[in-house]
Amino acid sequence: MSASQRYLVLITAFLALVFDGVELGLMPVASLSVSKGLLGSAFTPTLGGDWFAKFTASLMLGAAIGGIALGSLGDRIGRTRAMGVSILFYSIFAALGAYAQSQEQMLALRFLVGLGVGGLWPNGIALVSECWPGASRPLVSGAMMAGLNAGILLLSQLARLWPITPDSWRWVFQFAGIPALLGVFVMMVLPESPKWLASRGASKAAITPLRELFQPGLIRFTLVGILLSAIPMIGAWSASKWMIPWSDKLAGTGNAGYKAVTQGWWALGATLGSFAGAQLANWLGRRLSYCLISIATLAITMAMFQFTAPLTASFHPIVFAQGFVATLFFGWLALYLPELFPTRVRATGSGLAYNSGRFATAAGVMLAGLLFTALGGDYPRVGTLCASIYALGIIVIWWAPDTASNELS
Repeated sequence: MSASQRYLVLITAFLALVFDGVELGLMPVASLSVSKGLLGSAFTPTLGGDWFAKFTASLMLGAAIGGIALGSLGDRIGRTRAMGVSILFYSIFAALGAYAQSQEQMLALRFLVGLGVGGLWPNGIALVSECWPGASRPLVSGAMMAGLNAGILLLSQLARLWPITPDSWRWVFQFAGIPALLGVFVMMVLPESPKWLASRGASKAAITPLRELFQPGLIRFTLVGILLSAIPMIGAWSASKWMIPWSDKLAGTGNAGYKAVTQGWWALGATLGSFAGAQLANWLGRRLSYCLISIATLAITMAMFQFTAPLTASFHPIVFAQGFVATLFFGWLALYLPELFPTRVRATGSGLAYNSGRFATAAGVMLAGLLFTALGGDYPRVGTLCASIYALGIIVIWWAPDTASNELS
């Protein structure tokens, strides 16, 4: 590929991930307002937290299925076409959320949005990884994952300018439909990965990519990838994301912009952290860096829920730090997962590993919702208990292969 083609691929995939981040950040900042608007007088704070868990679980379940199905599609029909399909899925169904008339309709739409959210990551990461030389991959992988959290940051700033309230929340779903134009551009203009094109001519095996991942040669890598992806995913959605509705509850309707400010501080830290994660993996090695990230995230997440609270002076600095530390995982994964799999199954393998964790996340979030109800809506206790999942990463990483010397083949 020419340099201009590589930069076009990088910029387009970055923008696609920015809007992917908008979808991921949308319900944490809008959920309580959506529930208040759709439930009316039936709304209670505990019911609002329960619906937040349901919306999150629905998105995660859709993302898990979409990541596997559309990741496999990328190995069959090409990275760019599968990327375009993913973008159209998450943007069109997000826009339809502006016309939802019930919680159940919104729940179904969040599942359909999740299909596209999950499908974008494996195809975008595989495309960029294959289009850039190995020496640039830590920087490129970090930049890609920074895009995801830059989307959450963008949304938080828009929500500060135009607060999301029970009477005014539909606009944010209309905004989330804009990237449908990008999806059309990707399918019609963006060049395909030369490595993928070459692998099509060289591949003679009859076995499907998904089945191959569970054959003796790759099954260890597949299972390790799933475990290493699941731990930060479950931690992020069943533990740390409760900081946003917690902020919304304590700030109240008189300070509707506070939740967006909270999400903005988290997203700023996350944008920097997701970029730095790939660099950290490159400097310290894959295993040691993941272990240290697990220890630091466990400590800072528990501190956020136990030693500070919304509206106090220390809250936003700790939220920023938690966003930075917890998202180091995702820059790490963007570098590590493509190294586990050969080109012929790279999008399928990366998608399966990254998104299988979302099945566990959907279950974990639902359990967190039940825990939230059982504890009477106690956000700090729920967040603290769910944060313990990060301790598993300290152990699991030492069973993972060290891929630092691997070239993408």
